[in-house]
Amino acid sequence: MTHLAPQGFRHTLKTLAGTLLLGTTLGLMPLAALAQDAAAPAAPAAAAPAAPAAPAQPDPAAVVATVGDMSITEADLQFAAEDLQQQLQQVPPADRRAFLVTVLIDMKVMAKAAREAGLADADMFKRRMSYLEDRSLRRDYFTDKIATSITEDAIKAAYDDYVKNFVPVEEVHARHILVATEDEAKAIKAELDAGKPFEVLAMEKTTDPSGKQNGGDLGFFQKGMMVPEFEAVAFTLEPGKVSDPVKSQFGWHIIKVEEKRMSAPTPMEQLSQQLSQQVMLKAFDDTMATLKTGLAINIPDAALAEAVKKQSEPASEGEAGTQ
Repeated sequence: MTHLAPQGFRHTLKTLAGTLLLGTTLGLMPLAALAQDAAAPAAPAAAAPAAPAAPAQPDPAAVVATVGDMSITEADLQFAAEDLQQQLQQVPPADRRAFLVTVLIDMKVMAKAAREAGLADADMFKRRMSYLEDRSLRRDYFTDKIATSITEDAIKAAYDDYVKNFVPVEEVHARHILVATEDEAKAIKAELDAGKPFEVLAMEKTTDPSGKQNGGDLGFFQKGMMVPEFEAVAFTLEPGKVSDPVKSQFGWHIIKVEEKRMSAPTPMEQLSQQLSQQVMLKAFDDTMATLKTGLAINIPDAALAEAVKKQSEPASEGEAGTQ
C-alpha cells in the first residue's frame, strides 16, 4: 500500500501543528465571519444574484465594548473564537458575536479580581504565561515560514517523486462466500459447479454482511491485506476460476478471482491532502534542523533523552512513502 505521511506519535504532533496549513478549521474564525454571524437573516433569494464581494476585515484594534477602564476589541473576539471553537458550534450563528462578548465581559471582570488578589504574581501563573507566549509565537512562525512551502510546484514535485519511486505490485480482484462449516462450503461449491451464478449464491448464502449486498465483491487487494490462508489461494487462482473450500479464522470461504493486475500510481488529485502534508512535514523537519543548529539540548534523564531522540528523527523514506 502507498503511505505518503508518517504514522504514530510524531505524526500526530505534526498534524496538530499542520492543521493551519491543510485547510482544516481547527481554530481560526475570521473577524469578518464573526461580524457576519451577527447580521440580520438574508432576504429571500433573488434570481441569479451576482457573487458578493468579500467582506472587509474589521480593524483588530476597534473597541467592541468597555468594562470599567478595560476594553474588548475585535482582536479579543478573534482570540476568543479560536479558544471556544467547539462551544461556538453549539451557538446559532446570529448569536455568536453576542456570546463571545458576554464571555469576554465575564473574563475581564474575573481577571481584574484575580489581579487584585495577587494571582498574577504567582509563579505558576508566570510560567503558564511564558508557555502560552511560546505557543503563540510558534504558531505564528509556523504560519509565516512553513505554510508558504505548500505551493502547487512543491506538491507537483512531491507527486513526481512518488511516481518515480513507485514499485508496482500484483493486485487481485476477488469475490468470496463465507460460511460457518466445511459441509456448507462444499454444498455451495457443488451449486457453483452446476452453473449457479457466484454473485447470486453470495447474496443468498454468505455470512459476510457486505457480501450480501454486493455479491461477495472484495474489490482489488494486495498481498498482506487478507488472512494468509485466503491470500495464498486468491493469488494462485487464475481469473474466472473458483476455489475449493478454504478455512480461515473467520470460517470457510469459496473464492472466485475476477481479475489480476499490477498496481499503478494513485492519481495526483486523489493524493492532494497527503502530498500537502508530506511537503509540510519536510519543511517542518528542514526548518527545525536549521533552527536547532548550534543549540545544546540537554535532557538529564537518559531514557527520556533516547525517546525524544527517536521522536525527533526526520521522516524516513518508508514513512514518507513511495509504494
